[in-house]
Amino acid sequence: MRPIHRRLAAAATGLVLLPAALVGCGIGGGDKDESTAKPERAPAEEAGTRSRERVQAYLDAMTAKDVAAGRSQLCELLHDGFDLAATGPNGDFADHFEVPEAAITDVRSGPRGQEVSVSVSVTAGKSKVTRPLVFTVTRDGGDWCIAGEAPGGNPASPSPNGVGASPVS
Repeated sequence: MRPIHRRLAAAATGLVLLPAALVGCGIGGGDKDESTAKPERAPAEEAGTRSRERVQAYLDAMTAKDVAAGRSQLCELLHDGFDLAATGPNGDFADHFEVPEAAITDVRSGPRGQEVSVSVSVTAGKSKVTRPLVFTVTRDGGDWCIAGEAPGGNPASPSPNGVGASPVS
């Protein structure tokens, strides 16, 4: 039954990221040697862990204003758009924004991949705003990457995989 769920998830991701799906975005059964080497690690747990790591690295890059580190967390398909907007007036890495606080609040499976909800506080001058965001993380070839960022987030209820908040320092 797992291969069916994996194929459905890959197909849903493929509809959103068709070019990535055409180059092998995780469609299929995966690496048999890896699954036998780590039988105690469930695919859902692996997905949650990898997604959390990618988003945490992106939040750390935003806080440090490290554009290259932020870009490296994104799927290749998003690189051109990121390059055009990242340091623009409303970009995540704009010079006039500071990110004093950012925390992962939830990680769960979604229709296009793992959905990682975050709470990000941004200051510009004397104004401070805290906004919820949701990052979609998926597999692109053999690696995990951020495939999307949108306003909003999952409700504050506990996630199915029990992942709690994690502040950025």
